[in-house]
Parts: sequence; structure tokens; C-alpha cells
Amino acid sequence: MTTPRPLARTQYGQVSGRPALLPDVTAYRGIPYAASTGGPHRWRPPRPPQPWDGVRPATDFAPICPQPPSELADPSLPRDEDCLHLNIWTPAEQPDERLPVLVWLHGGRFLHGSGADPRYDGSGLAAKGLVVVTVNSRLGALGFLATPELSAESGQEASGNYGLLDQIEALHWVRRNIAAFGGDPGRVTIAGQSSGAASVMDLVYSPLAAGLFHRAIAESAVLHPQDPAIATLAPSHRSLAQAEADGAAYARERGATTLDALRALPVETLLKGSTADDPRIPGTPPPPLFRPVVDGRVLPRTYAETLAAGAQNDVPLLIGNNRDESGAGPQLRLTVEEYERAAVRRYGGHAAEFLTLYPATTDAEATAQHNTARADSARTSTHLWAAEWAKGADSDVFTYFWTRTPPGPEGESRGAFHGSEIPYFLGSLHALDRPWTEEDRHTAHLLTDYVAHFAATGAPGGGPGRPDWPATRAHLPEVFETGHGWAPIPLAEPAKAAFHRRFLTAQTTAW
Repeated sequence: MTTPRPLARTQYGQVSGRPALLPDVTAYRGIPYAASTGGPHRWRPPRPPQPWDGVRPATDFAPICPQPPSELADPSLPRDEDCLHLNIWTPAEQPDERLPVLVWLHGGRFLHGSGADPRYDGSGLAAKGLVVVTVNSRLGALGFLATPELSAESGQEASGNYGLLDQIEALHWVRRNIAAFGGDPGRVTIAGQSSGAASVMDLVYSPLAAGLFHRAIAESAVLHPQDPAIATLAPSHRSLAQAEADGAAYARERGATTLDALRALPVETLLKGSTADDPRIPGTPPPPLFRPVVDGRVLPRTYAETLAAGAQNDVPLLIGNNRDESGAGPQLRLTVEEYERAAVRRYGGHAAEFLTLYPATTDAEATAQHNTARADSARTSTHLWAAEWAKGADSDVFTYFWTRTPPGPEGESRGAFHGSEIPYFLGSLHALDRPWTEEDRHTAHLLTDYVAHFAATGAPGGGPGRPDWPATRAHLPEVFETGHGWAPIPLAEPAKAAFHRRFLTAQTTAW
């Protein structure tokens, strides 16, 4: 076993790391990539951190960004507005190794979470030859509040995307500093799940992130812009006018009539009520009120407009969905009546055709058909998105469908649920106390090989014991199954796939 290299020099000072959870990997925790966002610096773009003398210990996680309590953040970790830190895992013994880099953006509905979550432990992918970075960025009202005054103050008539600006700043830090940890600033992959994946795609659509990354992985966040399901999911966004009105009302409710008064409010006052859902969008659940904004600057256009203009950052993409998410799963129980009412709500004038394709005469059939239809729709929607991408980009898209149920009570009740793929994608089984089997470990080994190859080359590829993962093509209605099978599978039965294509492309609202 080699001795981990404990020191690295950033542009702001030297840091010392510690052995990671797996051998031959060094972890650096709590490195600041930007200064505190508290007080007068609330709702402003991130600023460089203060340089330091000597060696800064980077052995423990730093405070995470303020957020309401949830299961997505360790309650023992302190919260503070001085939270713009990142964590690095590297197998490099020398700073000139130029290994591929993966930057992970955490999920949590833009309200919760941090880069310190044990599911995101980077040791597994680092052991496969990557330098792994996890990032904290501002959340909730502190990350996505907009008001007319903030827009005017900005000088660019834009506000509300401070959490995305943090992520862009972290990528600037990576470009300038990751070589000190053995990483290649010319081979950076951004990756995330749920709202983290929505952030990934927002950066793919943002001109401010151009050139800062070279591939992207988005887990459970990419659907066709005309898919009504987007409304209730992480990829939904707000217009600037909506966001400014929301923010102005939020400030008034807290008695703040000026920006100075708003910035002087205690964090606890700002957090109270910050988990509110968007009342304009019905769903189960609706999206959070505080989420990204089409502000004309960070996000100049909607997703549909960006794809139509071919204005996205043209990089290889790996995207997909899970079998039991977005309202599907073994825990669900529907009566025939509930199933038929849900079909009318979702499909409107297409409901009769839908119920002919997915008929149910018993409650058990209703539940099973609902789950099948949700999976068929998600696969078809993502495939249609890939076809739109191909019209304005040269880079390939690789799509997947995750089908593995993890062990333990959560898997038994929820199946291949939202987020169940994360420990396998990141190879973090070792960091989680679950009854993993040899098959689980083999699945993680296979999937991390694909991820590492994608980060290195821009394609997941294949190899001995690893079936080839082909790029998605508009004329081939298929997706690559991961988790159990490892081969392309149909999007749906032909008549059902055709139905979902017709329904989605007939919608008049586009995100």
C-alpha cells in the first residue's frame, strides 16, 4: 500500500488531507472555494475566499449551508452562511498525474443536503482513477430568492440564481486548482441526482458555465420540454417576474422593506417557511417555491428555447431514470376509480386511448398498469429529449434505466426508488451500513467502471465483462438497462411508445 500524499497547494494556500475510507485514496474536506455569504454578502455573487498562511487542515467537513432539518443532512454538522466549501478525494500520488475529474452536485429539492452526505463519499470512484469533488452551494431562500431590488442592484436586471452561481464558481475553482490534486482541468465531468441533476442541466444550458466542464451526468432530471411531469419535479423553473413577486412577498411577510433589512434578518427567520411549495403548480408534491429562475443571465432561455436555438453547452451526456420514481413503486396502492381519475387528470383528451392501452379491471391491475405507464412515459420522454438535443449538438447522449432494488426495508417498500442508484453510481457502498450482497458489490463495480470510462473519454464504452453501452439514436426506440440487465431494452411496447410520443409532442406548454 502506498502512503497517501497529505499536502496540496491551492492558489489560496496549502491544505493537508487524510486517508480516505478506501486505501490509496486521500480525502481533503472543507476547502473553501468562496468567502462567506452572510450579512451584506447575502444574495450577491460568490467572492474569492481569504488566502491563508501555513497549512490549513482539510481533514473534517466544514459547516454546511443553512437549511431546515431533514434526513438529507447530518444533524451533527453545523450550519453557517460561510458554507461555500468543497471536498476532494484523489488517488494521485503526484500533482502531475492529470486524472479525470468528477464534480458531484447534491440533490435535495434545492432545499436540503450537502457534499458531506456519506452516499457521496468519493473513495470508490477515486479508487477507479478519478479525482472526485463534492460541492456545497446555497439553498432555499438563501440560494434562490429574487426581488425587483436585487435585480436592479445586480446591474444585469437578474436575481434568484445564487445557488447556481455558487456551483459555477466552484467549477472555476476546480479549473484553477484541481491540478494540485492530480486532476485534469481539461477533463471535468459534472454529475448529480434529482435537484443536483437539474443543476447539472442548468449548467449545460447556461452560457456562464461554458468551458468549465467537458461531460455531464444527470440522474432523474431530464425529460422532454413538453412533458407535463416536469411541473412537479426538480427541473421545473420560474420566470423572473414570478420569482421577483415571490421574493417580494416573502420579504414583506418577514417585515423587511429594504435590502439592508432583509440582509440583517436572522437566518432562522429566513429559513422559517422556506420549504413552502409553489402554490401555482398542483402535484404530488408540487415543486419548492425557491428553485432556479429563467433570469436572462444565468439561464437566458427556457429548456425548449435553448434546445431550439442549439445554445446549450455541447458536451457528452449520460442521463436516465429509475423504475420506481415519479409516483410509481411497490408501496403504491390504487383503486380502479383512482387510477381512471388520475388518467383523466394527466392525459385529458388522450385518457380514453391511454386506458385502452393500459386497461385495469381490478385494483391490483390498476396499480400495476400505473407503474408500467409511468416507466414507459419516463423512458419515452427522455428519449425524445435526446432527439431534440441531437438537432443542435454534436456530442452523444447515453441514456439508462435503473432497475435494481437495493437491499433493506427501504428497497422492499419502494423498489428501485428515486436516488437508489446513487451508491452504485458513486461506488459508495462501503460508506453505508446496509446489508449489501455480492451482487450489489458487483453491480457497483460494473457501474463505476462505466462512469469512470465516461469521465475519461466521454463514452461509457464496454470491455471485458462489461457490455457495450451504445449512444442513444432517435431512430432506435431503446434505452440501456442498468442495475439488473446490462443491455438495450425497448422504451415500451411499440403502440405504447407511439402513444407517449404523440401525447408529449401534442402539449402546448414547454419548459
